[in-house]
Amino acid sequence: MASDNSMTAWQVERPGPMRTSPLVRVRIERPVPAPDEILVRVRACGVCRTDLHVTEGDLPPHRPRVVPGHEVVGEVVALGHEAGTEFSLGDRVGIAWLRTTCGVCKFCARGAENLCPDSRYTGWDEDGGYAEYATVPAAFAHRLPDGYTDSELAPMLCAGIIGYRSLVRAQLPPGGRLGIYGFGGSAHITAQVALAQGAEVHVMTRGEKARLLALGLGATSAQGATDRPPVPLDSAILFAPVGDLVLPALEALDRGGTLAIAGIHLSDIPPLDYKRHLFQEREVRSVSSNTRVDAKDFLAFIDGNRIEVTTPEYALADADRALTDLAEGSVSGAAVLLT
Repeated sequence: MASDNSMTAWQVERPGPMRTSPLVRVRIERPVPAPDEILVRVRACGVCRTDLHVTEGDLPPHRPRVVPGHEVVGEVVALGHEAGTEFSLGDRVGIAWLRTTCGVCKFCARGAENLCPDSRYTGWDEDGGYAEYATVPAAFAHRLPDGYTDSELAPMLCAGIIGYRSLVRAQLPPGGRLGIYGFGGSAHITAQVALAQGAEVHVMTRGEKARLLALGLGATSAQGATDRPPVPLDSAILFAPVGDLVLPALEALDRGGTLAIAGIHLSDIPPLDYKRHLFQEREVRSVSSNTRVDAKDFLAFIDGNRIEVTTPEYALADADRALTDLAEGSVSGAAVLLT
């Protein structure tokens, strides 16, 4: 902890591959909350693949030298004079990806604030949680359930929430067969949500450690990323940012099945063959961020249903190593930075 008004943080200096050291550790001024914001002392911040996309430049820069991180668990240490009464000093709160929306456009008006053209995001448009302190508008901060450690809760704030929305978008019927492609931070949480809801889960992923984790959590089968599951799937979710996997995922769907693509970034999708991939009313649906209602519903779900989170822990000082490990595919579960 800094004893003055400065803090340690990591900034994206020049977006590029992790081998080029795009992330730089710096001392900067501690943020001051705007009138409608709260100041949070960061205790834990999840290491999300979206952070990697921001750092490596897969997502275009929105803010020069941005501080990544949008799965933040921390303690309220200051409140703006217009921050309301929802939070008090000392409260444990969460900061997630969605930071602000306009609140008045047609999308916000119909409850689809994740599609707001003026939406802004933590760790992309504004500084995030790879730091000792972060701010967030009080209206977009989240109350967190008891019974979980800071480290366990951090990945829930994006990996968990976006996985939950992806599961809704996949339209899995009750007791249905769900395929999961890629098995990282978000997938290993979403699989447990689906299992708790009575689904049968089949995992397709490249890593042996990830396949073992999937089976240990209760998946019926786990095989290679492009392998066909042992049964036709009612629904599938693609978590890996690999467009080539859209084709085998669609081929694995039963008639009327739905594939939800969970990532904010995806490599190019090869040409589809209508009869093999889409005929018989198979669908492809994208997932764009989440709403605050999604977050509230998911956090209520994990309050009533225990989710086991695999969280390799890194010190804040090792944020660059954590992202490098994620880029190299050596993280099992969802990595977390601890301050």
